Amino acid sequence: MPVRPTAAFPLLPVLLTTALAATALTACGSGSGSSPDTVKVSFKQSTDNSIKVMDGYLADIKKQFEKKYPGKKVELIPIKAPDSEYYTKVQQMLRSPKTAPDLVYEDTFLINSDITSGYLKPLDPYLAKWPDWKQFIDTAKNAAKGEDGKTYGVPDGTDTRGLWFDKGIFRKAGLPATWQPKNWDDVLSAARAIKKKVPGVTPINLYTGKPAGEAATMQTFEMLLYGTGDGTADPLYDRASKKWIAGSQGFKDALSFVHTVYKEKLGPDVSTALDPNIQTIVAGDLLPKGKLGIALDGSWLPQAWLKGSGHEWPQWSGELGLASMPTQHGQAPGKVSMSGGWTWAVPAKAGNPDLAFDFIRTMQTKANAEKWYIANSGIAVRKDVASDPAYAKAQPGIKFFTDLVASTHYRPAYPAYPKVSTAIQEAMEGVTTGDTSVDKAASGYDDALKDATDDQVVRK
Repeated sequence: MPVRPTAAFPLLPVLLTTALAATALTACGSGSGSSPDTVKVSFKQSTDNSIKVMDGYLADIKKQFEKKYPGKKVELIPIKAPDSEYYTKVQQMLRSPKTAPDLVYEDTFLINSDITSGYLKPLDPYLAKWPDWKQFIDTAKNAAKGEDGKTYGVPDGTDTRGLWFDKGIFRKAGLPATWQPKNWDDVLSAARAIKKKVPGVTPINLYTGKPAGEAATMQTFEMLLYGTGDGTADPLYDRASKKWIAGSQGFKDALSFVHTVYKEKLGPDVSTALDPNIQTIVAGDLLPKGKLGIALDGSWLPQAWLKGSGHEWPQWSGELGLASMPTQHGQAPGKVSMSGGWTWAVPAKAGNPDLAFDFIRTMQTKANAEKWYIANSGIAVRKDVASDPAYAKAQPGIKFFTDLVASTHYRPAYPAYPKVSTAIQEAMEGVTTGDTSVDKAASGYDDALKDATDDQVVRK
């Protein structure tokens, strides 16, 4: 998922061999089928050279794999690029057997686009013979399914979202340290109290606009939109008619919430809110320095404060509180969360798909999966790990965010979704700057939605 960063890896070796460090995108050039005994694994490497979470994890799995399968080798292929460039580079690699790796790290955000393009291999024959597959929760399994009902990826974890709040700021504002808002009005009331009683801090942060990308869509807008209505139907996509939903009151209400925050100056200055680096600003500056009262954000934030991250904050769990995001009026189920995540997928043109799935099986033992979830501040998608007391106690906040899985939603990440997401960001940006009214922004979204989905739109 494009909105979750990668951070320092404290539990496993973080140094790779010289060969890995030298490996580049062109390493696939000889063709993934060039050696029947080598599995080529491509993954997203952080653009920050000090961040080695995935590198360390895969180096350890490579060692385990080569020991378990004598004579077999693993070639790790890091792709160092921002999210949008990573997706483009991966798709370029998948088009040809000369460049396709045997295993690729796929965001659920775009997996259906690659499925539709014929870039990925269905994994159902492998999954049917893999006992561990029954341990994966259904919502995570569904996130890796194509519209044809086949499964194209094995999820390596998920994430959830909620409200982070600064207890010190809350104390000064006369707000409780055990704060749990019951509805949207409670959230706005707390932000207004902070603005009035604690000058010099930002009351609340909501990601918004095109510069924040999918963070604006998922962390903010969908957290609001999926909290409208009665919770029984998807407010963004009608699965019965296979059409996207336009013109809903819930959509306008979500936009109105964003509009209110920025109109009343409860959020960051608009120039800061629309800074492409806003996620880094929130995690690396505003929260650890006590400059932000409330953050609507993700379960992975503690990654940013680990030792070696550049902005260590070991005392964060004592200074921040956690609350679930309430539904609009407190209607059942009372709280809402959104989840995404990444999967391991086998390209359709992979030369060694059997070896690739053996590598997945090695990564996804209970022990290895648990190490990954903990180090990556991820949320378990394996039931046996989620129920393990060692996992629940490994890091502050893990139990809170894992419990949100019961009330979480996944995006309708069908092929048109990236364009739909962009249309949402444009609507948000208009109401954030004040250049566009809520009604006009919603109308503009409806028009953009028709173009993005070839007029596959239904009104509710």
